[in-house]
Formats: sequence, C-alpha cells, structure tokens
Amino acid sequence: MTITVYSKPACVQCTATTRALEARGLSFEVIDLTEDDAAMSHVTELGYRQAPVVIAGEDHWAGFRPDLIGRLA
Repeated sequence: MTITVYSKPACVQCTATTRALEARGLSFEVIDLTEDDAAMSHVTELGYRQAPVVIAGEDHWAGFRPDLIGRLA
C-alpha cells in the first residue's frame, strides 16, 4: 500500500503524523503543499482544508489520527 502525507512547514499535526508512521515502521512519501500546486488542488478537490492529509490506499483523512494510523500497521 502506498502512503502519502500531504504536509506543510511548521505543522505540529503533520510532524506527529509522520512520527507515528515512522514508529510503526511504515514507509511513506511526504509532499509539501506549499511547494506543489497540483497536490494542493488534489487535496482541496477531496474536500480537505487542513494539513496533514494522509492518503493510504483507498482511505484518506485529515489531521493527526493515531486511530487510523494504527489500522495501517
């Protein structure tokens, strides 16, 4: 399963999300929303207005969600 974290600089929830993924040994890609207009459009089209946005296979969510991250492990 591919995991992508759409993040932005100085985002506490983004850092918490990536640390939780790392702690579970999950590999993921981080995309900075402030540097990638196409990525920003993609998450906006999904209906999100906050970071991070995590897309894991068919699932996606916004914010720091340790409950959902736990299901990925």
